[in-house]
Amino acid sequence: MSWVDDYKKKLVTAEEAVSAIKSGDRVYISGNAATPYVLMHALAKRKNELEDVELVHVLLMGEDPLSKPEMEGHFRHNSLFVGPADRKAINEGRADYIPIFLHQIPGLMYSDQMPLNVAILHLSPPDEHGFMSFGVEVLASKAAAEKAKVVIAQVNEQMPRVLGDSFIHVSRVDKVVEVSEEMPQLERKPFTEVERKIGHYIAELIENGSTLQLGIGGIPDAVLSALKDRRDLGIHTEMVSDGVMEAIEAGIITGAKKTFHPYKVILTFILGSKKLYDFVDNNPVFEAHPTDYTNHPFNVSRNDNMIAINSAIEVDITGQVCSDSVGTYIYSGFGGQVDFIRGAAHSRGGKPIIALPSTARNDELSRIVPFLKKGAGVVTTRADVKYVVTEYGVAYLHGKNLQERTVALINIAHPKFRPDLIKEAKSRFLLR
Repeated sequence: MSWVDDYKKKLVTAEEAVSAIKSGDRVYISGNAATPYVLMHALAKRKNELEDVELVHVLLMGEDPLSKPEMEGHFRHNSLFVGPADRKAINEGRADYIPIFLHQIPGLMYSDQMPLNVAILHLSPPDEHGFMSFGVEVLASKAAAEKAKVVIAQVNEQMPRVLGDSFIHVSRVDKVVEVSEEMPQLERKPFTEVERKIGHYIAELIENGSTLQLGIGGIPDAVLSALKDRRDLGIHTEMVSDGVMEAIEAGIITGAKKTFHPYKVILTFILGSKKLYDFVDNNPVFEAHPTDYTNHPFNVSRNDNMIAINSAIEVDITGQVCSDSVGTYIYSGFGGQVDFIRGAAHSRGGKPIIALPSTARNDELSRIVPFLKKGAGVVTTRADVKYVVTEYGVAYLHGKNLQERTVALINIAHPKFRPDLIKEAKSRFLLR
């Protein structure tokens, strides 16, 4: 049978596709801009037929019908990275959160520590050889596709065909639901003056030929804006957004000096505008890989002059970084922060950077704090932290004792909070 005939034989409605899911199943759902809305809504309609279905995923975008209060007992999220879709359910005890480094997620599936009954994936249409691309998110979808007993594909004619280790053949899919829907886009906001200052300080740490890991938001955009006079920068990152595309078009990013995958942008997911999705479609500059490749600290370290830029919710005066919770309130996840911080630390000439505004809530709260909030989790340990950047400058912590770290971090805190930080530090003998 040709792959075309095989594909046609597997075409079903969304309702028929999710009928393969049974009570007690563990189901992987692709996330980020590859969140399969059509199949999720079809599954939600089966609520009264199902009990104790576990849903495993990373960040889900948009409205999630499966995490609503009325779904309790029928579906339960077991989130590998928390977002707006499931944050409320997790903090109300109706869902669970797994703290884990992103590069270790595929291994949960390959090792059968997390056996999967079903994988629900969002894919591009097949090419002339019958291969469908995982598109804008590979992450752990490849592992899920290889280990799940049943693979359900939402095939979207508007999903970009992203190259790399990012394909699955029609023969390995059990059910196909064809859709044509716009990819989720991320609204981009101009960076603030505070973010501009942070971007300026970070840019001073970046030399020509460096390789960057960037996230999304005002600080990464401000960094790229401050790099207009740099040349031959490279990208090895978890996520690609519009700022990377613009820097490529401006000739700032070429990858010519990369020591690992030169001339290539290495990534695991893409999130941004329609223009970005059109730009990455079938573009050989971009290679998408699973996180056990992109995020593995050893692979990150193979890039000389690797610059990892990550954010935080708060940093204490000894250098402990909290970035997944506000006290006991789970906000996001470990993601790739530690993967890239440790990879950059082992790179020749590498610089791991934690960047954050010095305050929150319109300058009401300091984000450089004497203690992390009660119940807050340490994502990046103080032994891992080298550079911390706010709009007030750069604190270099590597090899520094607790007193030296305290001085460096108070110096980049907002001035109005420095007296209280000094008082607290003296009470703990962290300042002489």
